[in-house]
Amino acid sequence: MMGLIQDKLALLPEQPGCYLMKNKDGEIIYVGKAKSLKNRVRSYFTGSHDGKTQRLVMDIADFEYIVTGSPLEALILECNLIKKHRPRYNIMLKDDKSYPYLRLTKERHPRLEVTRNLKKDGSRYFGPYPHAGAAQHTKKLLDRLFPLRKCKTIPKRVCLYYHMGQCLAPCEFEVNKEEYEAITQKITRFLNGGYPELKRELKKKMEEAAERLEFERAKEYRDLLRDIEATMEKQNIVFQDQIDRDVFGYAAEKGLMCVQVFFVRQGKLIEREVSIFPHHQEPEEDFLTFVAQFYHEMPGLPKEIHLPQGIDLELLQGLLPEVHVQIPQRGVKANLVNMAMENARIALKERFQLMERDEEKTVRALENLAEVLGIGLPRRIEAFDNSNIQGTDPVSAMVCFIDGKPAKKEYRKFKIRTVDQPDDVKTMREVIRRRYTRVLKENLPLPDLILVDGGKGQINAARDVLENELGLYIPLAGMVKDDKHRTAGLIAGDPPQNVNLKRGSQEFYLIGRIQEEVHRFAITFHRQTRGKHLLESALDKIPGIGPKRKQQLYRHFGSIAKMREASVEEFRKAGIGDKLAHTIKESLRNTE
Repeated sequence: MMGLIQDKLALLPEQPGCYLMKNKDGEIIYVGKAKSLKNRVRSYFTGSHDGKTQRLVMDIADFEYIVTGSPLEALILECNLIKKHRPRYNIMLKDDKSYPYLRLTKERHPRLEVTRNLKKDGSRYFGPYPHAGAAQHTKKLLDRLFPLRKCKTIPKRVCLYYHMGQCLAPCEFEVNKEEYEAITQKITRFLNGGYPELKRELKKKMEEAAERLEFERAKEYRDLLRDIEATMEKQNIVFQDQIDRDVFGYAAEKGLMCVQVFFVRQGKLIEREVSIFPHHQEPEEDFLTFVAQFYHEMPGLPKEIHLPQGIDLELLQGLLPEVHVQIPQRGVKANLVNMAMENARIALKERFQLMERDEEKTVRALENLAEVLGIGLPRRIEAFDNSNIQGTDPVSAMVCFIDGKPAKKEYRKFKIRTVDQPDDVKTMREVIRRRYTRVLKENLPLPDLILVDGGKGQINAARDVLENELGLYIPLAGMVKDDKHRTAGLIAGDPPQNVNLKRGSQEFYLIGRIQEEVHRFAITFHRQTRGKHLLESALDKIPGIGPKRKQQLYRHFGSIAKMREASVEEFRKAGIGDKLAHTIKESLRNTE
């Protein structure tokens, strides 16, 4: 697989487009966009990545790409492909999340409802609201203020709403079109910011009812006034023009991104939406993708969108031509963007703080693990795993957890020297011997617990080397997997037996994390090693061909086969002199 990927990487174009990462089953697991497909896709297979992106890279077995005419087309195509394939690594809005609206239906007897499905059916839509609770609360208020029907299906007789004065009862009484039109106009005016007028009207009615000594009626009007204030005036006015705006801010750290959206409706900041998700590209790129998906195929757009500095404004404006997209430089708008950015930073910081609070659970997990194994507190744990495919390029890896957390500077890689065939037991013997011989020689800290990925054979081999060859008596356990390659438990002791490790306990979760991490580290090292071998070619043995010329030749010809068939003239076009061209052709003919 790695050889296929490396061959395709050499042929990537520099044009904009979208790329689709696939796993070994051919399933699309990630979709991304790029201004230069060549630079973006190659970046996944070079350099180091955070843990979340590393997991994505580990799952990639193949990729495809689609060249587009412009970065804008790539952005639109990316949105469509994510909606279509729902890749599991594209966390952002992959569940087709939509925001609730209030819908005033266009029917003979209209009604008001909360919906997430916007249709071109002539109905009037108001929103979006930040969450269903806000939309439902507003609907409940409007139901009390305006007597539209509440029933989806018109019943045969009047219901309680009619007796409460909240329905015109079209089930029994004829309601003319003009009466409905007057009510729907009032609702539209109310939701578009005209509620101060209704407040004045209700206040007048309350005072008139009080003068007539109708205190119950006056109390109803008073309660309605309070509800309007609570529902529609929760925030101070931030803009006098009453234009609907969405304000975005974001923060990114340690492979996580937080995006905050402030909804400004009728000049008021009504609420915010917070999204935290893993990201795999540059923060600005993933933020742009988030905003694009946020509005993809969404009717009822705001009039303005405000974004932070550093975002490709032209690209997003091209996607949303009917909306004024801007990066405010000063004033109230800039202050609101800064507030969104600061809120995103704080929310992300809180997420990391919550993750750190898990330390207490980790300490308990270590204590419980010590108890079930009958050992001291295992503050330093070293775990080993082997990796090879049909015996080729066998490697092993060690990870180290200190106080329940991965200590990546302590990780070690091993290229196997003495085992030619796929033999996990012999491989484990070699690795344990090499690791702890060095530990003794360099006076490095010894672990409190050694974990090996495997069963009785691996444990017995490791114990034999430790005790009989090196004179070390360190607690040892084997991490056992089930049929689905997931953590099943531990075996320990002499002879090794199952350890009573409760599934779902903190200590079980800790062992699972260690096993997953050492497996990831071993597989990554194996792919790197195997990839280097696959990249070796007949060019490496030709005098005068170094890494730069090799890259130059692959860029021009694409493969060894095309170099064999090429003429000296074609080599000249690739920047290779005639003498070296003849040498290359002769050497390649001898390797057929």
